Amino acid sequence: MRELTYVAKRTVEWREAPDPKLQSGGEAIVAPVAATSCDVDSSILAGHGFIDPPFALGHECVARVVETGDAVTAVAPGDLVVVPWSINCGTCERCRAGLTAHCTAVPYMAMYGAPIGGSWGGLFSDLVRVPYADAMLVPLPAGLDPVAMASASDNWSLAWRLVAPHLKARPGARVLVVARGSIGLYVCDIARALGASEVLYVDPDPEHRTLARAFGAATAEALEPVPQGYDIAVEATGRVDQLGLAVKSLIPEGICESAGNHFRPGELPLLDMYLTGVTLRIARDNVRAHIPDALELAASGKVAPEKVVSHVIGWEDLPTALPEKHLKPVFVRADD
Repeated sequence: MRELTYVAKRTVEWREAPDPKLQSGGEAIVAPVAATSCDVDSSILAGHGFIDPPFALGHECVARVVETGDAVTAVAPGDLVVVPWSINCGTCERCRAGLTAHCTAVPYMAMYGAPIGGSWGGLFSDLVRVPYADAMLVPLPAGLDPVAMASASDNWSLAWRLVAPHLKARPGARVLVVARGSIGLYVCDIARALGASEVLYVDPDPEHRTLARAFGAATAEALEPVPQGYDIAVEATGRVDQLGLAVKSLIPEGICESAGNHFRPGELPLLDMYLTGVTLRIARDNVRAHIPDALELAASGKVAPEKVVSHVIGWEDLPTALPEKHLKPVFVRADD
């Protein structure tokens, strides 16, 4: 089989690798049918990552189950499934608590798409081994388009988690979104669908702002702090200065969720945060715990994740098309 391999800044190539084999009765082999790049992949391709190449890339996809072990009961060959980005067993204490990104059954930070916590391959591969099939794989609900939901492995489900629980606790909250990519746009769509009274989307890209307005958000090219302006702030830029502006715009005891990959250091306005009283969360998402709820919202008809898909591109074009700057390209198999 082939796996798409990151080899240098803005350079990826197909490399041959052995076909994955089942190693236990609880495993599955899947074939991605619609895979997409995460916002962090864009940072890696731009040369801002902290892991030296080469390594297999990709951690967001909908796949078709090819083979299952004898002990697998949740999925069967032929099923379309969402493959979460992190490797998790589903049975350790942390997994049972929903902390699937911190599973103790595998090396710390084990994931697809980067050789952290072992080498698990990437989801831009012809075939992928899933070590805990019943715990990890989530069947795609009937009627949902694999292209629209290619990001359910991470960004779509992460966006749900960034705002949905907070809007349930604070109905009608005002939401600030400071973003540069797909996560922020998904947040706009989800926040409006779940009853946010106001959404402001901040992004220098005019095409992104146009899409945010289609989701019912007000937009701005740059952010000037709005003291005590918003109940919830979501930062998805990876820029500490933007995170600082977001937290300075919160009401007393407001909540800020940072989904940016902060590869670069910076300073936060800690005194302002102390005086206002804010809750700040910076974290990789425990995405497996949120995928079912995020898919349920997608199936409700209240949201339109397909609008964030900027390009649908053939699988064979991955090496040339992935390094190009697209908002949310989805790469599909010709026979699916």
